[in-house]
Amino acid sequence: MQHLEQFLNFIKYEKRYSEHTVTAYEKDLDQFIQFGSELVGDFSLVEADHHLIRQWLISLMDEGMTSVSVKRKISSLRSLYKFLLREGHMKKNPTELVMMPKTGKKLPQFVQEKEMNRLLDTSFFTDDFCGLRDKAILSLFYGTGMRLSELRGIRLSDIHTAERVVKVLGKRNKERLIPYPTEIGDDLASYSKVRYELIGESNSYLFVTEKGEQVYDKLLYRIVRKYLSLVTSMEKRSPHILRHSYATHLLNRGADLNAIKELLGHASLAATQVYTHTSFEKLKKIYNQAHPRA
Repeated sequence: MQHLEQFLNFIKYEKRYSEHTVTAYEKDLDQFIQFGSELVGDFSLVEADHHLIRQWLISLMDEGMTSVSVKRKISSLRSLYKFLLREGHMKKNPTELVMMPKTGKKLPQFVQEKEMNRLLDTSFFTDDFCGLRDKAILSLFYGTGMRLSELRGIRLSDIHTAERVVKVLGKRNKERLIPYPTEIGDDLASYSKVRYELIGESNSYLFVTEKGEQVYDKLLYRIVRKYLSLVTSMEKRSPHILRHSYATHLLNRGADLNAIKELLGHASLAATQVYTHTSFEKLKKIYNQAHPRA
């Protein structure tokens, strides 16, 4: 549909949303279009009303979709109709009369410090190309808190070994420098040596496959899940869990919240403040275990 294509171009080239975000929007909106087409036949985005949108919302929840996922899909739809309204394709926004489903406050999960130390300090990793690469990936995820897309996009020239900082390209193409500890520098050096022996300088990306191609999302997920499974039984074992762990452990050790915000590349402090709730839950647990009147 023409209107959908215009919107996707808008968020991609003008709003400069990440490729992952644009894909998520497109998937949500395609699902709504399919629902509308099945319901009314000759479906047009500009002719949809709040009744149709409510029916879609109900159908999603009837299928067992969580309120968080439904809320995200309605949010995608709202963004689309705000754009169409602004461009003069519609006279009113049909999503204004649609209520968002209520969601409980969900605290970020994280791996315990002792579990991360056990993973990175024990001989779980082999000394070949894959083992050294995988350890460098795990170390960098946990040691910098960067996003999956940021790590995947790191190029050789983005690693500044003398200053021990790495340059990443975050959301909306915002660059930032993240410091990393000495031991990560050692992991990167070991990996870089075998990387050069295997593929030389044929690819400018830091992390590559054995065939010399840039690593991809599914591979990074598999690597993280594989190694976290060795030290934790928690259900979620994704790269983002390591980002949560990085922020939570920094806060627990007294790091300033504004500094964590900058390190994570958050646009506002509100996004970072969720980690204060995680730390507070830990303090409450300690209190309940230790205080005689708890």
